[in-house]
Parts: sequence; structure tokens; C-alpha cells
Amino acid sequence: MDIYNVEAAEILANEAQLLPIGEAAPIYEKLLSTFPTAAKYWKQYVEAYMSAKDDEATKQIFSRCLLSCLQINLWRCYINFIRRVNDKRGSDGLEETKKAFDFMLNYVGNDVASGPVWMDYIAFLKSMPVVTPQEESHRMTTVRKVYQKAILVPTNHVEQLWKDYENFENSVSRTLAKGLLSEYQPKFNSAKAVYRERKKYIDDIDWNMLAVPPTGSYKVINANDQYLTGRGNPQRIDATTANRRVTFTFEQCLMYLYHHPDIWYDYAMWHAKNGSVDSAIKIFQRAVKALPDSGVLKYAFAELEESRGAIQPAKAIYESLIAENAGMTSLAHIQFIRFLRRTEGIEAARKYFLDARKLPGCTYHVYVAYATMAFCLDKDAKVAQSVFEAGLKRFMHEPGYILEYADFLCRLNDDRNVRALFERALSLLPPEESIEVWKRFAQFEQTYGDLSSMLKVEQRRKEALSRTSEDALSALENTLYDVVSRYSYMDLWPCSTKELDYLSRHEWLAKNIANRGDKSVVLTGGATLDKGDIRVGSNKKSFPQSSKVVRPEISRMVIYDPRQMKGPDFSTTASGYTKEIDEILKRLSPQMMSFITNLPAIEGLNQNGSIHRPPRDGQPTKRKNSERGRAQEEDDTSTTVQSRAMPRDIFRLRQIQRNRGLGPSQSGSAALSSGSVFSGDQSASSG
Repeated sequence: MDIYNVEAAEILANEAQLLPIGEAAPIYEKLLSTFPTAAKYWKQYVEAYMSAKDDEATKQIFSRCLLSCLQINLWRCYINFIRRVNDKRGSDGLEETKKAFDFMLNYVGNDVASGPVWMDYIAFLKSMPVVTPQEESHRMTTVRKVYQKAILVPTNHVEQLWKDYENFENSVSRTLAKGLLSEYQPKFNSAKAVYRERKKYIDDIDWNMLAVPPTGSYKVINANDQYLTGRGNPQRIDATTANRRVTFTFEQCLMYLYHHPDIWYDYAMWHAKNGSVDSAIKIFQRAVKALPDSGVLKYAFAELEESRGAIQPAKAIYESLIAENAGMTSLAHIQFIRFLRRTEGIEAARKYFLDARKLPGCTYHVYVAYATMAFCLDKDAKVAQSVFEAGLKRFMHEPGYILEYADFLCRLNDDRNVRALFERALSLLPPEESIEVWKRFAQFEQTYGDLSSMLKVEQRRKEALSRTSEDALSALENTLYDVVSRYSYMDLWPCSTKELDYLSRHEWLAKNIANRGDKSVVLTGGATLDKGDIRVGSNKKSFPQSSKVVRPEISRMVIYDPRQMKGPDFSTTASGYTKEIDEILKRLSPQMMSFITNLPAIEGLNQNGSIHRPPRDGQPTKRKNSERGRAQEEDDTSTTVQSRAMPRDIFRLRQIQRNRGLGPSQSGSAALSSGSVFSGDQSASSG
């Protein structure tokens, strides 16, 4: 069952709202254990206790959720509760409410939706009773400071707050107001501009979205990008205020992207970059508590601790990785060995390796990592080879380990032991698991062996791998592709790209076409692939495996090209529907035929296959001498009509009739003779 099923959670929350608080509380606790940053569920939960007049339980709920859910609606619920509780406590209650407002605005005062909260606070301050002029002056000073803070925040009510501030200053002192307003006008304009810019993406954010593990959905990724666009300082405000806003942005982002390790990491690194390493450590502590299965966050946490010299806390993180992440035990062992060598020396790393290799979950990677470290860092080839030999007893069946050991021996220039290792491994590995080992053995001989050993290993490789092939005989044959494989180096090839492409296809087809008997395989690129691994390209020896392709029937396919469609072909193609058109035209009235005849000329296909394009509006046509040109066109038209069969296109027919001078009065006869015209018979002579 998916515990992060959003639809199921909504159903539970709706059911809980209809139940008494005693029955609803377990449901809310279950929901909030899964979605600890879901402000809407916290708000429903606390409102249920407020409705039951249980103030102590209400305070407990607020203490659990306020600092982790920086959402305006939840905090306004909190301030309403505080005002209700302190409503009848006189001056003490007013002071408590004022402290609650300050506390609230310190956390959510930078929210884009915090405008109403600032306005409520200002209204509350103005309503506080005063007795002496000193108290009145103090109240006015407090209200002024709150206004000046509020108009610097890019909120949805910043313009209304500015108007209220202007009225306030003018009501106190017009002389003083002029200087203060001119000072804060640019700051207000900057806040207003920033709000308008942010509003473009804020409106697209789903503020009721629940925090679920990453799914790769566009909605969540987009929300990630939109939230974190507020990390800059476009208003050029002081560093303290700017940092407070960035902190708020990250905290609010984590409400919805709680399970995204990259957000936690960016938040911690932002603190570290700004010189607050202690704050970064606290963020990492929260992160590993929120995402206990995230190994990458723990590595980043340990790295930060080690970078500031806190070796023991870093060591504790590595130990927790080994204890808690069974699926990444080998990687944790390797990283811990490296950490111990960096911080405690070679002996500590060696001692831990000796203990780790005895554990049942230890894989060959730990042996390879420690041997490589001993060889490259400690410059001790004997220890490294001893480690490889010890691992060989346990991991002889692992092709990856064989290849790593072979690479190590090549570094030692120990070609004799390299060959011995390959022979030993290939005698034990089954054919289907020895493909990569054979390939490396052949490459080794091609690079370091003589011609006879190279050809011998290649032949043995073919014989061994032919047992896993459906067509053993074709696998044993020598081809030019084998020569290409032997005489290539890195991305250098002894042939062109086209030749390599051809040889790759030919190699695959030679191995498969005879066995399958598939006659639809085409050498020029239409192969029906169902297995193999051939990659085509200048830097690859094979092209990717493809599933079986169902090919279309192309024996009757005709490629469309008007320039290649001659009259006879067109008439053959059109013969199926010519009679139908004839019947339709016979039924046309003289008025309809006249209308069709006078339609403007359009582009179309001529009888000889050429394309007729009439002149467009506004484009002058090229003409010869008007009289000679018109006479020549008439002669050409007459010759064309006499020498060719009449066209089968109604629009072409109308064009010819117009060129012959057929007027509207003749449209009736044209309609009567349309049957013979469209059947290809001329009904009139040119004589």
C-alpha cells in the first residue's frame, strides 16, 4: 500500500472533519506522521481542538507545527487563538498579543501573502489604548516602524500598505511626512516591482500540494524551480534582511519538497557558503532525520563535518551509514576506509579492511578499492597484489573482479601473470559469463602479444562463445570485421564510417539471416532485427539491439511527385472515378456550370504532368508584345487542345474553355457535352 497516496489522504481528512475530536485525533496523527509539513491538516487538527475549547491541547498542536509549516493560513489561525485567549486579560493580554504578532511576522512576514497580517498588526497597534502623550508618541513611533517594514516586503497588499502609510504620515505631520515619504518611495517602488515579477510564477504554485517522495513529475520540478527563484536580492536590501528572506524561501520550499534531498543540500550549502557552518550542520541534522534512507545526504553531512575538522562527528555518520543502510554496505565500507586513511592513517584503514572483509555482505569492490589505495597511495605493490590474490579465492566467479585484477597486473608489466589469470578464470567461468573476460584477453594479446598468440586467442574466443550462439558455424568464420576489431585503437579505425557501418550490418546479418531464414532482411538498412548487439558509428563496433520490426507492404507503393506523373499514368489512376464525375456533371444546371466556369484560376496539375501556377494578386506577369503574345497563346492553346486528349480535371477544363473564348451563354452546351468531354472525346473540331 502506498502511504503517500494523496487521494486517500484527502478522503481521511474529510472524514476526520465530520467526527468528534476524540475520534478524529488518531486519524490526524496518522496523516501528519506521513505528511508532517501539511499545513492544511495541521490547521484542521488545531481547529478541531479550538472548537472543543481545549486550549491546552491547542497550544500543544501549535508548538508542534508552527516552525515547520510557514503558511499564512495556519499562522493566522494561531494569532486568532492568541487574541481570543488574551482578549479579557487587559493590558497584559494586549502585550502578549503584541508579542505574538511580532513572533508571527518574524517567521512569515516575508510571505507574499502576508499583506493582510501586516494590516491586522497595524490596526491592532492603532487600537491600543493610550493615556499620556508619551504613550501616544510611543504608539505612533511603533506604528511608523511597522509601516516602514511592511512596505519593503513584496506582498500582494504592498500598494494598499503604501497608501495607508501616506495617509498615516500626513495625519501626523505633513512637514515630516514629505521627507519620510520621499525617502521610502524608491524602496516601495522596488518592492512593488519585485512583487509583480514574482507574481508571474507564484500564481502557478499549488499551495495545498502535499510533500511526497520525488516522482519526476513536471509539476513538482516546476514548483522546485519557482520556489527557489526567491534566493536573490533584487531589492538590494541589507544582508541581514536578505538572508532572512532566503531562509524563509527555503523553509517554505521544504514544506512541499520535504522528501527531495537536493533541496536540503542546497539549503545547507547556502548557509555554509554564507559563513554560517553551524546553521548548515543543523540543516543537515534535520535532513538526515527527515530522510534517514538518503545515503548521499549523509555523505555530504560527513564531508562538511570533516572539512571543518570535526572528525569524530564525521566518523559517527560513516558508522551510521554502515549500520543502517544494508543495501549500500560495500560502498559505505569503501568510503569509511578512505576516510580512516585520510584522518587516522594507513594502519587504521588496514585494520578496518581486515574486519570488513570477513563480513557476509562484503563484495569484491571492497578488495579492489583497498588494493588500489595501497598501490597508488601507499606505493606498496606487494600488499596490493596480496589483497587481490586473497580476493581471488572468494571472487573467482566474478568477471568484474578478474578484469580489475588483470588491469592491476598490466600496471605492474606482469604479462606472464596476466595470461595465467585469464587462463585460470576462463577455465572456471561458464561461457555466458566469460564474454567480457574473453574480450579483454583478446585485447591484451592484440596490444602486447605476437601475431600467432593474437590469432590463437581470437580463435579460442570464437570457439568458446559459439557454444552460446544459435549458429556456431557462422560464429567460427573469419570476417573482415574481425580484422577491423583487431587493428582499431581507441577511436581510430582502419576504415571509413560508411565501411564500418556496412561491415557491422554484414557481420550481424551473416550470423542471423541463415539461421532464421528471414527473406525480408535488407542489407541497405531494412534489416528485421530481433537480437544481437550491433552499434553503427565511427566510434562503435556494434549497433544497438532492436526488437523485431513489422515491415509494410511496399510492392505497390508509389512515391508522390507531380513532376513524374505523366498523362497516361494519371488517366489510369483516375479511371476509377471519371465516370462518377461525368454523371454528376450531367445533372448540373446551366447556372451552376456558368458559375464553375467563371471561378478564379487555381494551381493544378496539367495533362503533361507539369504544375500550373496562375499569377497572384499584386504580382505583375511577364508579357511579350501584347498582340504577338496573345496571338501566340491562342495558337499554343489551339495546338495543345488538338494534340492532346481533353483533361479530366474540371478546373483545368474551365481554364481551357476560358482560353477558347467560351462565354456564359455557351455554358449550357458545355454542360450538355460534358459527358463526352470528360470521357476524353473531343466534341468540337478546331477547323
